[in-house]
Amino acid sequence: MNAIDPVTGPATLHYGDGEFAVLKPGPYVLCAVTGKPIPLEILRYWSVEFQEAYASPVEALIRMAPPT
Repeated sequence: MNAIDPVTGPATLHYGDGEFAVLKPGPYVLCAVTGKPIPLEILRYWSVEFQEAYASPVEALIRMAPPT
């Protein structure tokens, strides 16, 4: 009997305008600012330019802020 192991690590995604493509399956990605896991089903914020995900608009704004 062949058992399929569940994927437990983070997914690898390609972020596009309004959608993302899964390059490597996984149940979550990591927030680029906080390092927190973000389940794919609730992922709403990412940067096409930087190819990274954010947990919320707060983290996205932190990342996009100009250096001081």
